[in-house]
Amino acid sequence: MPGSNFGTLFHISTFGESHGPALGVVIDGCPAGLALTEEDIIPYMNRRRPGQSQYTTARSESDTPEILSGTFNGVTTGAPIAILIRNTDQRSKDYSEIADIFRPGHADFTFFEKYGIRDYRGGGRSSARETAARVAAGAVAAKLLREFNIEAIAFTKSISDITVDDKFLDPMENRVRRDDVLKSPVFMPDSAAGERACAFLDKKREELDSTGGVVRIHVTGLPAGLGDTVFEKLDARLAGALMSIGAVKGVTIGDGFSVSLSTGSLDNDSFYADDDLNIHTTSNHGGGILGGMSTGCMIIAEAAFKPTPSIAKEQETVDKAGISRKISIKGRHDPTVVPRAVVVCECMVNLVIADALLTNATARLDNLHKIYRR
Repeated sequence: MPGSNFGTLFHISTFGESHGPALGVVIDGCPAGLALTEEDIIPYMNRRRPGQSQYTTARSESDTPEILSGTFNGVTTGAPIAILIRNTDQRSKDYSEIADIFRPGHADFTFFEKYGIRDYRGGGRSSARETAARVAAGAVAAKLLREFNIEAIAFTKSISDITVDDKFLDPMENRVRRDDVLKSPVFMPDSAAGERACAFLDKKREELDSTGGVVRIHVTGLPAGLGDTVFEKLDARLAGALMSIGAVKGVTIGDGFSVSLSTGSLDNDSFYADDDLNIHTTSNHGGGILGGMSTGCMIIAEAAFKPTPSIAKEQETVDKAGISRKISIKGRHDPTVVPRAVVVCECMVNLVIADALLTNATARLDNLHKIYRR
């Protein structure tokens, strides 16, 4: 099955299904000499882990990562890093009633049309559980980026029409603190908006329905010049990475679609030099990227998530024989995927930035001189 590989130099390959024995990832291209243990990965896995609040699925998985290769005495060796995450709380019987039915909003129909077979137990490779492997890889990428003071922070911007205060969205300042994000059950840095969002999700749950929302990602500490042109633009890579996450239906960079309502004089980010002749911009409408390369400003990206398709409210559908059926999906499902998707978005961005960082090292002769010239 193609489509399970990502990245160029910092390259990952994921495997496993929702109700199989385990999921995992193999990371190739991580430089030797990086201090790395399971303890570096666990905090990221815990943020994605199910069963943490009433707004996430009740499936109880520890999601404990096991590093199988690529490290020695807690340091990367340059060899492929294999990480395993075992499944321990599968309840496949929850899905037996839908074995022959196509769930609305899921990949059941398209997967069956493509392969002629599908794993109906939670969706197999199409399940959101697949993202556990991405998060493990993204945690390793984050550890690499910290060596260069580069940090991505993702948070819930909105759930339905409940949005965080504008002060958290200022394109010229990063007012989002990770501690504030992690304190919220819906990962909103704005506690007042978070409380409203929780009340709204309680209502959706009572209605046997679900809702969507937007995850926003800020990346700070990047030097100017990361990324490439034409087909490998940094914003194109970020958009592709975020769109690869299940339930994402739209991605924006910087001001996004609102630029269509702007003018050149307003949208252009003007340059100026400080007293030390370092170059900056007076605004950041471009979201930290110009011509596919980083400007040195904070990178701003957003991903829009559709409502969770697994809902207990009755829906119309058909089975494999084309016979009309009614379906009410049982089991343990999120009233919104957004809170658990926050760390997934952050980790996918980490993977893109880590890959761009390694690729950029070969872009100039003087970089090679620093390494090889005697």
